[in-house]
Amino acid sequence: MCAIYSHEDRFQQHRFKADQSFQLNTDLSPVAQYLDVPGIVDICVKNNVDAVHPGYGFLSENAKFAAALSEAGITFIGPTVENLNVLGDKTQARQLAERVGVSLVPGSDGTVASVREAKEYISTIGYPVIVKAAMGGGGKQCYL
Repeated sequence: MCAIYSHEDRFQQHRFKADQSFQLNTDLSPVAQYLDVPGIVDICVKNNVDAVHPGYGFLSENAKFAAALSEAGITFIGPTVENLNVLGDKTQARQLAERVGVSLVPGSDGTVASVREAKEYISTIGYPVIVKAAMGGGGKQCYL
């Protein structure tokens, strides 16, 4: 088992529990190091890594990372690129869930692009509401 780490994470247990560990590009910020798809794929290729489990966050839901690994002949241990593309977009994921009959809480049929549109939609369903970005993770608070 191999691990990657940023300079800031050099003393973390995952590095020492692995059989081998490889430091990421120190020219980048700590977060950018873990998002450096070409750099990580290059580490894998140079060290004959045959499969990658991306952990949680960062690249675990990144279809471009999964595709880059596949193109390099490396197995991505996780969802397929196709699933990552569909389920990474909350609008597409909701539409898929509706098509296959999953029970859903009320929600918009597509993207809501402005506060005005959000308020108009909310007036039809009422409060409470959650406003989520269609793509990406993390949370942003929105007060309407």
